[in-house]
Amino acid sequence: YGDHRDLHLSLRRQRSDVYKRQQNIKVFDYWSTYIGLNENDRYLIVNPFFHTFGYKAGWLASVMRGVTAYPCPVFDADKIIQIINKEKISMLTGYDYSMAKIIDNSGIDVILVGDSASNVMAGHETTLPITLDQIIYHASSVVRGVNRALVVVDLPFGSYQSNSGEALRSAIRIMKESGAHAVKMEGGEEIKESIIRILNAGIPVMGHLGLTPQSIYKFGTYTVRAKEEEEAKRLIEDAKLLDELGCFGVVLEKIPAKISKKVTSSVSCPVIGIGAGSDVDGQVLVTHDLVGLSTEFNPRFLRRYVDLNEIMTNAIKSYIKDVKNLDFPNENEQY
Repeated sequence: YGDHRDLHLSLRRQRSDVYKRQQNIKVFDYWSTYIGLNENDRYLIVNPFFHTFGYKAGWLASVMRGVTAYPCPVFDADKIIQIINKEKISMLTGYDYSMAKIIDNSGIDVILVGDSASNVMAGHETTLPITLDQIIYHASSVVRGVNRALVVVDLPFGSYQSNSGEALRSAIRIMKESGAHAVKMEGGEEIKESIIRILNAGIPVMGHLGLTPQSIYKFGTYTVRAKEEEEAKRLIEDAKLLDELGCFGVVLEKIPAKISKKVTSSVSCPVIGIGAGSDVDGQVLVTHDLVGLSTEFNPRFLRRYVDLNEIMTNAIKSYIKDVKNLDFPNENEQY
């Protein structure tokens, strides 16, 4: 009789343990979904590793989502910063919901809603024609498709130059109407007041130096910038200024690798390069160039990872052929 009661008590405890484990899994599965944790993330877990929340939100969540965990035996801010700095930042452009969703699910760190939409989405020769309303439309579409990446939006030409009040109004509209996380601006000393006002409003700003496409008619060409000593010196000074003002990052476009290296070592904020060599904190490319949707643009710094232009062309040709030959739809593709 005593053994029967002991067995009954043991089974109750086991069922209770199973119930608690199930509850933990459900709760932290929901928690992981809420914060957007997935297999592309890197998760720093600081000792003590096995206190209740650390175990459940740390190791349990990591195992359930396939996250790469970085155990840190002792909280050391300098060491943690070193770990973070070793990992390069990946950044791509995005202009619409469907593409942004694919890019975000792939584990990208940053999605830039660039004014390059003027070229690749609208077919314009330069980035200048895109308007504030149009960039907000693209940005809001991207934001709806993103769960984890940082979304940065270009302030378009004419929305911030030479008028800090207009710059602030433009930045506020982008943040309020699109739901994006930050704005990007081209220029250095000449847009200092605009940057200050936007930052004072609590809006994060990313800078952009080197080849600044909005100034194409000033430069007259898309060739490499900062090759001459005077221009290189001014670029480095501008980068330091942007850093001191509080920009959380700076894009360097199409400048010599040795200058990018100097800038990266001179500022505390991350430096993202596009045609700026490897000695920077991260890289950015136009997605349409990377996947081969755009074929006319072939700069030295571009690496095409797939030729979607050819793949899609062949697929569409096959569809046309099947329609004309009455092979589509077949019996299994009808109601």
